[in-house]
Amino acid sequence: MKLHYFEAVNSASGGFNWGKFAVGLFGPDEWEWRSATTDENGETSPYPVLRTQGWSRRHLWVMDLATGEGALFLPGGSARADLNKHQIWVCVLYEAFLAWLYEQARERGGRLTDEDLAELPKLVEVAVPSAWAGYRRGGKLLSELVAAFAAGEMTLEDIATELNAHGISPEDLRVAQIRAEGE
Repeated sequence: MKLHYFEAVNSASGGFNWGKFAVGLFGPDEWEWRSATTDENGETSPYPVLRTQGWSRRHLWVMDLATGEGALFLPGGSARADLNKHQIWVCVLYEAFLAWLYEQARERGGRLTDEDLAELPKLVEVAVPSAWAGYRRGGKLLSELVAAFAAGEMTLEDIATELNAHGISPEDLRVAQIRAEGE
């Protein structure tokens, strides 16, 4: 995997955060890797593992170097919805940086190559309010809120406020619902 390193800051908007990211694309060795497992006839699969798992050459691996967590993303959709789906622990600048990567891919026909990543600016300014700590999106939050509502412990307004505090919009919920119905 070829890695490219990027930084993001929010200093132009008066912020103090500094994000450090590794962005990678699978290389030829990863695309040729085949499983050593065998089927009932003792045969190994003729198909590369990454392809059998649904990954494509358009997928980017994006790791937050402060938290050590990352995921594979397919640029082009909603960075916020994708981040909610993966539920990784990230710095406050991760979502805006991911959205910036998605925009770079859109400008290049929906895909970023190693050459594209090498040519992109290594320092990106994003307009995000500062925060003292990172966060983990998604997870049990929604089910916990639904349970609290069902128990009469929260109103719908309380739930909306809590979701907003976690950066989850009504659009994010609609996207999650559509994905869940499709699975």
